[in-house]
Amino acid sequence: MHFKRIAVAAIVLPLLYLYIMFLDRNWFFFLIAIISVIAILEFYSMYKVYGLIKYTGIVSCIFITLAATFYPKEIISAIVISVMAIMIIRLLFKKTPLYSLQDISAPVMGIIYIPCFISFQVQLREISPVWIIFLYATVWSADSLAYYIGKSFGKTKLYREMSPNKTVAGAWGSVSGGILGSLLIKYTLLASISIYNAIVAGIIIGTITIIGDLVESMFKRDAGVKDSGILIPGHGGILDKLDGALFAGPVLYWIVRQIS
Repeated sequence: MHFKRIAVAAIVLPLLYLYIMFLDRNWFFFLIAIISVIAILEFYSMYKVYGLIKYTGIVSCIFITLAATFYPKEIISAIVISVMAIMIIRLLFKKTPLYSLQDISAPVMGIIYIPCFISFQVQLREISPVWIIFLYATVWSADSLAYYIGKSFGKTKLYREMSPNKTVAGAWGSVSGGILGSLLIKYTLLASISIYNAIVAGIIIGTITIIGDLVESMFKRDAGVKDSGILIPGHGGILDKLDGALFAGPVLYWIVRQIS
């Protein structure tokens, strides 16, 4: 399992770095759209969203990502149109009012949780592609230290009801990893950010990464699944790797707006 995790990271991370840093936003839209669609498919599979509502949610996912990339002023309109479309599909194609809110809730939550949250990464890239590298380096560093420190030293459970394997030691590992990842990018790619801001950003992202992970664990336990998918060997699904970044992306965007 450890070998698979390292092998996947060794192959994927350099390719992602080159892709994000040197290709234009059309290619970034393509990447984000593909990732969002796979993630929303995993989410819909967890909650057994099928039929026309499922496909409406997938189209909405692409629509919101497209708006975020090329028409950011229209992002609210894109979200409202998408939610309306899901409601209309439910109204017209299932001719009973029973369980209508239940039928609509998971598809709508999927488009809010995934393309809406991930759209902040598009805005981060518009400021500078380096911020995307900063985001994922910090989140993945937080995830890695949380995993290894939690496994080695974790005894006290952090939130057993949502994620029985997470520990207080792992949470401290996440915060420490956030700081290390932040400082690494500061000294290699982002000299313009101060040490103080880098450390504060690392602490905040390390903390919010834990929350993002716990939220996805909450959804998975509610849906009765262990992993969101099996797409990435040794890592689970796309959503399993994206959970921390989904929450950290908007938070980092707000941080960057404050310090720029």
